[in-house]
Amino acid sequence: MLSFAVGFLEITWVDTVDIALVAFLLYQLYRLLKGSVAITIFFGYLAIYFLYLLVKALEMKLLTEILGQFMGVGVIALLILFQQEIRKFLQLVGKTAFLNNQNLMLGRLRRDLSLQRRIDLAPILDAVKTLAAAQTGALIVFEQQADLQMFADSGDKLDAVISKRLLVSVFGKASPLHDGAAVIVGNRLCAARCILPVSERQDIPARFGLRHRAAIGLTETTDAIVVVVSEETGQVSLAKAGSIQHNLSLQELRTQLNALLLQPTEETAPQPAQKDGVKVNGVETSVEKSSAEVSRSPE
Repeated sequence: MLSFAVGFLEITWVDTVDIALVAFLLYQLYRLLKGSVAITIFFGYLAIYFLYLLVKALEMKLLTEILGQFMGVGVIALLILFQQEIRKFLQLVGKTAFLNNQNLMLGRLRRDLSLQRRIDLAPILDAVKTLAAAQTGALIVFEQQADLQMFADSGDKLDAVISKRLLVSVFGKASPLHDGAAVIVGNRLCAARCILPVSERQDIPARFGLRHRAAIGLTETTDAIVVVVSEETGQVSLAKAGSIQHNLSLQELRTQLNALLLQPTEETAPQPAQKDGVKVNGVETSVEKSSAEVSRSPE
């Protein structure tokens, strides 16, 4: 077995892999806890552990006994203190697990591609434009691979075809459904007034309210895409993968959603320009239209 000596220690390749894996897990743990209240608790617990090792090495029996009793229930204490972070970590592992690989789940992949082909962003973008101009708060969630049924069940089920008037009426200030989020699955509005998990990260700017924190919180644990319209400023934001892009223009939002939700497939790839015959002063001329303009139905 391959090995090398460091002083009086003999280290094998298994020890090297073991150390590398522990270092990787500690780094991922730090990334998971960074920016949250839990990182302070973690460092406090770590300090007590090192203090326990110190007093044990110095043979301070009384302190060793006291701290030993505390460290004896340390695992249970960690489970209680970090239950939300542990749940987030397990969800992260589940999303990247081998069995959840979309390339191996052909049936789910076909369903997702079908949903992507059917989604129509035009009424959603028109509604966002209207809501932003009126400074009406909105929280619109797009389901991706992760199932959002649990969050949809927390609100009122609608299961309606998406339209501009429907979204504007849902988030209207006089509407009983305006509080909470609207969940979109495919080209249907699945539910409204849904409750989302709020991020507890401390590095989120103070100018972001509960809508923005809820958008970040959902995207931290799922692969959903969330559009936020600020009620105070009317500015539009887009949240994904635990981060948020603020103050987007309508064109920037369109570009982002097209890239995230309408990924090109063989059937959805851009088609060559089509020509429509139009008569001007009795003479037939040709006007080029892009495939998007041809397929878009007038409102």
